Amino acid sequence: MLPVAILAGGLATRLRPVTERIPKALIEIAGEPFIFHQLRYLRDQGIGRVVLCVGYLGERIRDVVADGARFGLEVVYSFDGPVLLGTGGALRQAFPLLGDRWFVLYGDSYLPVAFPPIQQAFLASAQPALMTVLHNRDRWDRSNVIFRDGRIVAYDKRPRPQGAEHIDYGLGLLSRDAIAGEPADAPFDLADVYRRLAREGRLAGFEVTQRFYEIGSFDGMRETETYLLERGNLELRNPTPE
Repeated sequence: MLPVAILAGGLATRLRPVTERIPKALIEIAGEPFIFHQLRYLRDQGIGRVVLCVGYLGERIRDVVADGARFGLEVVYSFDGPVLLGTGGALRQAFPLLGDRWFVLYGDSYLPVAFPPIQQAFLASAQPALMTVLHNRDRWDRSNVIFRDGRIVAYDKRPRPQGAEHIDYGLGLLSRDAIAGEPADAPFDLADVYRRLAREGRLAGFEVTQRFYEIGSFDGMRETETYLLERGNLELRNPTPE
């Protein structure tokens, strides 16, 4: 499986005052730091290597997660430095650790989907990037994607494309070529890269059906904790056979 980049360098201003003391990745959800849940589900997907793109309070994440061995993973770190680089700039900075192609997800997302078929679709598409999408119809948030025939026809957060019924699910796959032309050591947004690739007809799409969970808001934290506790109780009642 390809490596995974987790974008965990933001300031998390919506969760203040909690995130004045700890980074969002270390907020306790269902009894442990949220990133522990993320790393375990990545391991269970067959992922072996994780690159944590960190900025604000990133040293605290490294102190807790360390090298990832306790999760059966290799975890390495890419720090923004004195200037926060944004979601795109953080990936550009992490090039030496990522290789030629990788998954990317956000540090506040829990996405209960199967990664292998998404990777297979990306490799088969021969496109520089792939975005997973959910048929949303403004249910979870405002829809921002027009998805048709396995391709992202249009994507934008503001203004949202007219007629959009899908939403960016939060899991993508990128090749180095997708962002190699962007300036190094300068802030830019991954959303701008996706928008450009969609406009150029070079952004593949993959539709998922499971809803996403997030801890970017207090309401999201409560929903995510409820889901993870219910999932844990279900696994205890129905353990996987040896």
